[in-house]
Amino acid sequence: MTVRVLIADDQEIVRTGLRTILELQGVEVVAEAADGRAAVRLARQHRPDVCVMDVRMPVLDGVAATRLLAGPDVADPVPVVVVTTFDLDEYVDAAFAAGARGFLLKDAGPELLLQAVQAAAAGDALIDPSVTVRLLRHFASGAPAPPEPSEPLTERELAVLRLVADGRTNAEICAELHLALSTVKTHLAAVMAKTGTRNRVEVARWAYRSGLVGDGG
Repeated sequence: MTVRVLIADDQEIVRTGLRTILELQGVEVVAEAADGRAAVRLARQHRPDVCVMDVRMPVLDGVAATRLLAGPDVADPVPVVVVTTFDLDEYVDAAFAAGARGFLLKDAGPELLLQAVQAAAAGDALIDPSVTVRLLRHFASGAPAPPEPSEPLTERELAVLRLVADGRTNAEICAELHLALSTVKTHLAAVMAKTGTRNRVEVARWAYRSGLVGDGG
């Protein structure tokens, strides 16, 4: 089944580049938007499988647009993958809190972009492995600890949690822990239920802020 995507970026040359990359991989680009307000309107109109969203855009920024499309109060969210330059500013962390399901650098490359879009369309999430640890450590520094899990995490759940926080995909976790894909998904679902997180991005943020990974873990 063809994945349908909306691209939102204020630079036409970036939108053209992303469209070319995705269409060469068999992805259908159903709409393009040059600002966040247009992205929200077009996403609600076309109901794409995934929105590829820049963070900084005019009229309505990508964070606010992401919150309107994928935030915790949205009944029927549209998966959002943030694709942006990386400068460790507050907008990136805010995008995660707003419900972004993935995060990539604009120079991540065609293969990783396709993987992120496919993961988001399948209900999964992907963070650019080259920035996962750096990004999450930065925003965990000095941040208050998250609430304790509703139940203690098992050893296997902790292992899955740490690998997710390291930016590993489900396939990589399967290989690392010698588990079936269905088992990894079961453990990850249990982690999300116990920690009150909704996706892999939130799981990784929770792990760093709890001290279970990074300098504290």
